[in-house]
Amino acid sequence: MGRRGIAERIGGWSARHARAAALIWVAFVAAAIGGGSLVAERTLTDSQSADGQSARAEQIIDNAGFPKTASESVLVQSRRWTISDPAFRSTVAAVVATLDGNADVHRLRSPLGSPAGRVSRDGHSALVEFDLRGDAAATEDQVPPILAAVDRLQRAHPGFTIGELGDASAAYQLDNTIGKDFKRAEILTLPVTLVVLLFAFGALVAAGVPVLLAFSAVLASIGLARVVSHVVPASDSTSSIILLIGMAVGVDYSLFYLRREREEAAALRAALPEGVRPTRRQRAEVLRIAAATSGRAVLVSGVTVMVAMAGMLLVGDHTFTSIGVAAMLVVFAAMVGSVTVLPAVLAMLGERVERGRIPFLHRLGRRGAGPGAWTRLVGAVNRRPLAALVVSGGTLVALAVPAIGLRTQLPGFDSLPASIPVVATYDRIQAAFPGAPAPAVVVVKAPSVRSAAVRSGIARLERAATASGEMSGPFSVQVNPRGTVALVTVPLQGDGEDAASTAALHTLRDRVIPGTIGAVPGTEVAVTGETAGSADFNAALSRTVPMVFALVLGLAFLLLVITFRSLVMPATAIVLNLLSVAAAYGILVLVFQHGVGGGLVGLTHTTAITSWLPLFLFVILFGLSMDYHVFIVSRIKELHDRGLPTTEAVATGITATSGTVTSAAAVMVGVFAIFASLSAIDLKQVGVGLAAAILLDATVVRGVLLPATMTLLGERNWYLPSCLRWLPRAHVHEAARAPAPSMTTIRP
Repeated sequence: MGRRGIAERIGGWSARHARAAALIWVAFVAAAIGGGSLVAERTLTDSQSADGQSARAEQIIDNAGFPKTASESVLVQSRRWTISDPAFRSTVAAVVATLDGNADVHRLRSPLGSPAGRVSRDGHSALVEFDLRGDAAATEDQVPPILAAVDRLQRAHPGFTIGELGDASAAYQLDNTIGKDFKRAEILTLPVTLVVLLFAFGALVAAGVPVLLAFSAVLASIGLARVVSHVVPASDSTSSIILLIGMAVGVDYSLFYLRREREEAAALRAALPEGVRPTRRQRAEVLRIAAATSGRAVLVSGVTVMVAMAGMLLVGDHTFTSIGVAAMLVVFAAMVGSVTVLPAVLAMLGERVERGRIPFLHRLGRRGAGPGAWTRLVGAVNRRPLAALVVSGGTLVALAVPAIGLRTQLPGFDSLPASIPVVATYDRIQAAFPGAPAPAVVVVKAPSVRSAAVRSGIARLERAATASGEMSGPFSVQVNPRGTVALVTVPLQGDGEDAASTAALHTLRDRVIPGTIGAVPGTEVAVTGETAGSADFNAALSRTVPMVFALVLGLAFLLLVITFRSLVMPATAIVLNLLSVAAAYGILVLVFQHGVGGGLVGLTHTTAITSWLPLFLFVILFGLSMDYHVFIVSRIKELHDRGLPTTEAVATGITATSGTVTSAAAVMVGVFAIFASLSAIDLKQVGVGLAAAILLDATVVRGVLLPATMTLLGERNWYLPSCLRWLPRAHVHEAARAPAPSMTTIRP
């Protein structure tokens, strides 16, 4: 029978020892969940989340022993009155008295007693500032009463706008809006996936198996990620990434395997006399063929996806490292589950996998897997491959062109929906006190920041910042208990992320600081804040992105060369995948920067693309696109190795896999579309980018570009120079090349 591949050996053992394999998987999932529940998740600190000079500034702050208090501001604003009017002053006094009566409020700063920087230039706006007692991370119970008191003040003074802004109030309101919004998306993911799979299989059990396996892989990965976080700290988005990627690849891999098993089972039944049931040995042969073909494709695809995800580890940014490790964990779990426990489940279920049939959907699913629209499409492409290549390739290039104008920024308040009260207050404070809501923070470290030289340097810093015209008050200085570190807040012109803010940051770092506090002997000065963090992140990313692209593309190329023993096929795969990624970039720019079709996804205003998104999308999309490519081309190569000419193998292979690819893409698009409906702009961009790219990849790329390219290349698809003939030959079991005695030829 010959040497068997690893996927076939694993699948064969699992099918023969089904109960043991299932118990091992259950034990693994339970152990991962249990292990995760026993340890507290270790998350990234502010310094670990930052880059460049911002990271150094945050590190100094972390080690300085500053009280971890939350600072808040209440805006009092009137179009009619100014701070000099009694009505305005009495309203401010009422706000101060209300806050002063709250036991959780301390260090109250009133614009009435010390107006410097707390009253706008036109006098129509004033800020009442205060801190919350206790640790900033434990404000859940302190914030609601204060927000309620501010709401009562607003109702009692209808001629004024009164609103609160601060880290604590923002976290509370966002958790009650964005947080609940995201939890709704997590809950919807399972039913949406199940509905799509019901259309694919038409049976409850068959549809439930991939969902159950994918979700168990997600749960196991979340538990493992909590343990791994003590080596690689987790980011805030770790669990979300695991859910998003895990459900996508987990369902994909199970779907690839299960559909092939169902096809082989149908071929076996058709070959047997009517009324004769398959023997146990024949059913084992069906599972072995599925393992040798789709199981092998899952292994190759999974390794390729993990190679792509590993590119994020090269960025040198802790957030990317966290996301990369989380994504690799869940892909590995989904891949292992698909080639181990899935054959065991199918062996135990047998024909019962078709139970719970929904007649209409079952007939629809069977038609979708056979000849139909895809057959006609591929036939038309094969008749005129050059025209198909030009039209489809030109369409993707046209979609990619807007990506030339792609602008990036880290997400801030302007990326949140204006319906959230804290966001509206942020916008008002930003308009009245430019730069005040998100100022630059100048971190000064010295043996004694209370010394005359340091205090004089800080005073010169404030004067030089104001004189530049790019910065203005209110300035504030906070000193740590040891007197070794001072934090000087410097509001920058602009909205924190625009060209004006970036220019002001460069002026502060390159001109103001070196000529003032930076010139004081014995001081170390670094600047952090939202604008600085975004600038430093973009600078770090621009240095590492070329290396990440080169490594991901290079390793993927080598892996595919070994898999398909061809130089042409890997090159084609990389070009096609890059086209779909570039088109996704272009669509993001059209929607979010130019507002084209923004209403369809609930976009209320145009904005830049989130800084980390382009690289994240490249890595994720390159990996997910490889899923389809490896699955389809593996079938084409299988048919070609059985003796079919390339053109016929392409047509048959794409038609045979069309139902599976369509179903898998529908699951991904459905899940990603849920994220596109969320309120937060960065998550909306993730959903739109992933959904658009997968939709294009599964239709235009795999349905038109791939067959057109392979048809034009013909036998050159399999070109391998003689100097590389030593490469190991990927093994395909004989049963996948020729029919078993009791079975008809493998067919879609």
